[in-house]
Amino acid sequence: MLINSVLRIRLLQLLFLISRYNLLLMAPWIIYALLSALFAALTAIFAKVGLKDVNSDVATAIRTGIILLITWGIVFFRGKINDISVLSKTNWIFLSLSAVATGLSWLFYYRALQLGEVSQVSAIDKGSIVFTILLSFLFLREPVTSKILIGGALIFIGMMVIIWK
Repeated sequence: MLINSVLRIRLLQLLFLISRYNLLLMAPWIIYALLSALFAALTAIFAKVGLKDVNSDVATAIRTGIILLITWGIVFFRGKINDISVLSKTNWIFLSLSAVATGLSWLFYYRALQLGEVSQVSAIDKGSIVFTILLSFLFLREPVTSKILIGGALIFIGMMVIIWK
């Protein structure tokens, strides 16, 4: 009952923010990124509750199976199954590497959630942004501006403040 009330309040707050700050006028990628962040936060909360008295590897496998069903359902529903045939060898290699990295990330994340507090584990997990900035510069040759460096530093500092004992 309390969770339903909290979720309703959060949904109303989100709708208020959308109307107040014209979020719908933002670039689509920003909206998707914000939704990703929202669902990532919900993932952490739901996972912490769902991990009680459950092996974290089993929980990750269950989560992965459900995600598998949902994503393939979307592919079939949207009629995109034939798009698989246009994937190159490079696509397959890097999508496979991404899948391995995702799987390892989820396994470690669920174990950390099981052992630690959600706020601290999530803060460290979001530290992946700092790694992403560095790796995107090294491997993708994406530019690193002063704005990106300052933002990355603030994220790192914020992470350290949250986990500092």
